[in-house]
Amino acid sequence: MNPLKAFTAAAAFLALSSAAFAQQNVNYDEAAVAPYELPDPLVFANGKKVSKKQWPERRQEILDMFQHEMYGMLPPKGEGIFLEPIEEGTTMGGQGTRRQVRMWFRKDKTGPKVDWLIVTPNNVEGPVPVVLLLNYTGNHAVLEDKEILIPEIWLRGRSGVLDVKSAEAERGMLNREGGKTVYPLGALAARGYATVTACYEQASPDPDQHHVKDGVKLQDTFAFTGVFDLWGPRDPSRKDNTTSLMAWAWVLMRGMDMIEMDPALDQSRVILTGYSRLAKAALIAGAFDERFPVVVPVQTGGGGVPLAKRNFGESVATETTMFRHWYCRAYDKYAGRTDDLPFDQHMLLSCIAPRALLVEGFDELWFDTKGEYLSVKAASPVWKFLGKKGMPKVEWPDDYDTSAIGPYLGYVRRKGDHGIAPIDWMWMLDFAEGVWKAQD
Repeated sequence: MNPLKAFTAAAAFLALSSAAFAQQNVNYDEAAVAPYELPDPLVFANGKKVSKKQWPERRQEILDMFQHEMYGMLPPKGEGIFLEPIEEGTTMGGQGTRRQVRMWFRKDKTGPKVDWLIVTPNNVEGPVPVVLLLNYTGNHAVLEDKEILIPEIWLRGRSGVLDVKSAEAERGMLNREGGKTVYPLGALAARGYATVTACYEQASPDPDQHHVKDGVKLQDTFAFTGVFDLWGPRDPSRKDNTTSLMAWAWVLMRGMDMIEMDPALDQSRVILTGYSRLAKAALIAGAFDERFPVVVPVQTGGGGVPLAKRNFGESVATETTMFRHWYCRAYDKYAGRTDDLPFDQHMLLSCIAPRALLVEGFDELWFDTKGEYLSVKAASPVWKFLGKKGMPKVEWPDDYDTSAIGPYLGYVRRKGDHGIAPIDWMWMLDFAEGVWKAQD
């Protein structure tokens, strides 16, 4: 397989026919968006207003709704994490140090594992700030270094088959200019940042709706392997079982555990990011885990930042049909019935307050970037309530207009492809550095 196909598989759903979208009543007409009412994050489910002292209680109430009604339950931390150094060396022409660390979740080092790549800048006094994110293709795609392990795992982009020759051709592809997604580790190191990443499907495989074995969709079976093996059999009677999105978010939290244990890394200056489904995972991790100081989801699509009640582009109906393993079965009942939702995505964003959040979108109707802007706008009062500045009061900004980026909450969008482009990194780092400066 051409290595570019493995990379673009993360966005393969964009190639679905318009007829398939039409069957699921996808709306791309602003005039067809019916009036909707958003729940107030600052009002309890029983109708009582929230005081500042009560915000932690309200925040937990919101997170409980997302666990029971959308993403499934957040798994327990378990025994902890147990780190096994695999390899270390100089990288990027001496600009950085590369470390490969195997993370186990049982003390006896059995069962699921996740291999992390940690790249720190040389000639910079530590501890250094960190960019934490999952990747789609494998750590070997992040740098050219032949020492970086190729994950011997099922990958959706390879039709489930590990082709070592094709995988070798992928080496370093995310660090090359001109791709839809670029991991500019050299530029990050030059600005003093470490990068910490792991392949998401090592944590939990991600089959699409067409992957079937023995008449059973792999989204209903195989998707719940990997780290799911830590949590015992799934209870078929429950409608809030842990989902793949929650599992990927859980692994990001374990990445934060590792950062806290590493004296070379500054746990107080961590940027949590990702794009597409991995932006959803980052958003969930940032909402549930208050240790992440800066969260920057890029192009999440439906089920992430955009408002569900807006019913524009990706919808609850398409989410629960195309990506069954990302959402718990309780969420199914809201397909075509978003008026019944007792929550919306602005409430998930509000759970990050008063920490820093920057939402980055792009002009693809399916991803409803206007719905992202409206979601951030609806969450903004929570930052103000907690004593921070919210999103600046501007109309939906045009592409590349940064006027909606405030010191702690912001939104920005661009033209172009689905992925993390160099300008997305620039916006991200500039935003984070504004946060660090305010803390000094």
